Amino acid sequence: MKDIVSKEVLAKFPDYIRGVVIARGVDNHGENQKLIELLSQMVEKATHDESLQEIKSHPRIANWRQAYTDFGTNPNKFYCSIESLGRRARRGDQLPYINTLVALFNYFSLKHMVPSGGDDLESADGDLRLTLAKGDEPFTPLNSETVEYPPAGEVIYVDNSRVMCRRWNWRQGDHTKLSPETANVAINVDCLPPVAKGEAKAITSELADLVREFCGGEVKCLFLDASQNEAEI
Repeated sequence: MKDIVSKEVLAKFPDYIRGVVIARGVDNHGENQKLIELLSQMVEKATHDESLQEIKSHPRIANWRQAYTDFGTNPNKFYCSIESLGRRARRGDQLPYINTLVALFNYFSLKHMVPSGGDDLESADGDLRLTLAKGDEPFTPLNSETVEYPPAGEVIYVDNSRVMCRRWNWRQGDHTKLSPETANVAINVDCLPPVAKGEAKAITSELADLVREFCGGEVKCLFLDASQNEAEI
């Protein structure tokens, strides 16, 4: 199984970097009180973060709004995952503790203001690819049974059978969602400028350490960019 960022995506976004945390044999059951408190503290911090008040202008959100525009998506209608999370946090909305892995990358995303999300590797079919949609790839949204198809040219994350995430990092698909029973996971960290390679590697390594601390397992990091666009999982 490989993780791949297609050359078509990199041709449109040559400075894109994807950090990937691969963790096997994790324990995703139950809730961790320390993590609950960390997530709550991060939400509280966001409510007082002046840079989030004009959220469209935040440099780590404006970059994604431009990227969405560039692949034909209206960023005023469809928010990237970090903008959605930032909007909720600045209102003081407490984020639900769905499971430990989801809580981890929500905390991490808010801390560094970068999109992050995960997929259950046991539910994925073959290679994982960030690519441009042809328009015939089926997608079932999280916690839904409805099947839809992204328009041609949309950035999608897809396995050999179905779309795992639409609009790059907008909405998770249902078939690879994380559950308490998830044991093997790939967590993506999406980085566009102003996040450069050095920071992308540092924060992805930090996320790997968090997974080890809270979920255990065997954990490693991969990095995909224009110089190396695929890696063995």
